Amino acid sequence: MASKFFSHAKIERNVTLLGALSLVVVAIGGIVEIAPLFWIDSTIEKVEGVRPYTPLEQAGRNIYMREGCYNCHSQMIRPFRDEVERYGHYSLAAESMYDHPFQWGSKRTGPDLARVGGRYSDEWHVQHLKDPQSVVPESIMPSYAFLAERELKAGDMRQHLRALYRVGVPYTDKAIEAANDDLRAQADPDFDSEGFKDRYPKAQVRDFDGKPGQLTEMDALVAYLQMLGTLVDFEAAAPQEQAR
Repeated sequence: MASKFFSHAKIERNVTLLGALSLVVVAIGGIVEIAPLFWIDSTIEKVEGVRPYTPLEQAGRNIYMREGCYNCHSQMIRPFRDEVERYGHYSLAAESMYDHPFQWGSKRTGPDLARVGGRYSDEWHVQHLKDPQSVVPESIMPSYAFLAERELKAGDMRQHLRALYRVGVPYTDKAIEAANDDLRAQADPDFDSEGFKDRYPKAQVRDFDGKPGQLTEMDALVAYLQMLGTLVDFEAAAPQEQAR
């Protein structure tokens, strides 16, 4: 017992020896944690239904970030009973796998938006963005009425999708080349963009802001909001989860 104590005391008193042994221990722990990552393709389990954003949804997401919506709204439902009962199924990592950057957030001045898609009508969203207090009297959200008046100037979406492709978002060559046409096609059912629905399953095609023939920033933002949380069929996945 005395010899063990003496050895330990010797290590503590020798700074060089203590540093060398600490480095060895940290190195071994690091290798054990990091090495397995080199033998797996991805740390995110893919989920059926998750797809890259359409050009219009991506443009709406850009507006969402530009206006700082993430400062008051999170997009991450934690696996706690109170959160699941209020907002819906807890968030899956795969739902954010094509987000650059992700919009999880850490502050909720307003409600979480991870499952807001389809919960309200387009008209509700437009009115809420124009005059928040008209639909939620206690809201402290500012007005974004100008979005309905601004023409959407998204730039060349081909370049945008190509940049996302370079960081791992699986856009096809056809999707990239058709990006500008697909942008208009989603907000105008009469606009022909061959293969749009095949490229983007479950994409919602309609005039989102109530102004047919005019593509506005409001169209893009509402298209983005109406998509959130709608890609994964959680009811179909529930029996599999229970079986596990």
